Amino acid sequence: MRRNLLALVAVGVLTAGGLTACTDDDGKTSGGKVAVRGGDGTGKVGVILPDTTTSQRWGSDDPKLLKAAFDKADVPVEIENAQGDAANFQRIGDRMIASGATVLIIANLDPASGKYVLDKARAAGVRTIDYDRLTLDGGANYYVSFDGEAVGRLQGQGLVRCLAETKAERGDRPPRIAYLNGAPTDNNALLFKTGYDSVLQPKYDDGTYLKGPDQSVDKWDNKEGRSIFVEMLDQFHDEVDGVLAANDGLGNAAISVLRERRKNGKVPVTGQDAETQALQNILAGDQCMTVYKPIKKEADAAAKLAISLFKGQKNEPERRIKDPQSGAYVPAVLLDPIPVFKADVVKVIRDGFVTKKAVCTGRFATLCEENGIN
Repeated sequence: MRRNLLALVAVGVLTAGGLTACTDDDGKTSGGKVAVRGGDGTGKVGVILPDTTTSQRWGSDDPKLLKAAFDKADVPVEIENAQGDAANFQRIGDRMIASGATVLIIANLDPASGKYVLDKARAAGVRTIDYDRLTLDGGANYYVSFDGEAVGRLQGQGLVRCLAETKAERGDRPPRIAYLNGAPTDNNALLFKTGYDSVLQPKYDDGTYLKGPDQSVDKWDNKEGRSIFVEMLDQFHDEVDGVLAANDGLGNAAISVLRERRKNGKVPVTGQDAETQALQNILAGDQCMTVYKPIKKEADAAAKLAISLFKGQKNEPERRIKDPQSGAYVPAVLLDPIPVFKADVVKVIRDGFVTKKAVCTGRFATLCEENGIN
């Protein structure tokens, strides 16, 4: 069940002087002289999303927000979800390219299937945007996401804050931290870990904290995350004092085990995505914090870029990131994430990301009132 996280490779974020990584000014691809398809407002934009199980966003938030952005611009769009099936991801890509897509937005399910689609698109002259996660060695024309290392730093800083608040639970003993990292094939997981390690490693070095088990979770699978966390607690006889969980699904998996062992609320757990369940966990005191990534901003940024490509308009990002596998620089839009603690849950609701009705249901109604959500 245990998997070590892949070795981290530094991903540079640089200022760029308005250039595209994969195309020349004459509209031909730099490698194969293939004419770029579209750019005149014909065809359609295709969007391929990965699954509906690892995060609520892929099944509901992103499809809705992306469709609204394209509908507002009167640009035809087809949005499909691969439902966690890599072969299906590839089939969707083949179908969209064959049926006239001139721009493709993909949130890859894994690097291999993502690269397959990007290679097919490049051969057909279709412009491509990696959405939310970079396809390693994929060669997408553009990348739109949140700053992954910043997400990780916020998680690390949040855990430090919450460990200070729970010091009475353990006395003078240095807290031992367990890690539930994201999928080892997901470049985002590497970026997150780079971020939170930059905060936590100095505390291991000076003896303030003890580093506990550090494992990745294949495919961000919450059930596997739960099993891994059970093993972690058993290995250390329940003496785990903090959990750096890379997203809310893995955080909730850890919390479910802590509840069974009557340690929920005593062991801070991080997260990411500001899912409804995570916000409820935070209100209940079972989760330390999450990281809110206003998905509407990400969807709007990706749609704006895709619409420009669809219509042949100039809209070059001002930043670049380096693909750690290929070494190529990809023009990028990187957005700022936001930390969310108990007092911040109301802000996420006011922002319209989740509804009060969804969060403040049942036993959480009283907790919402106590925390100014009314």
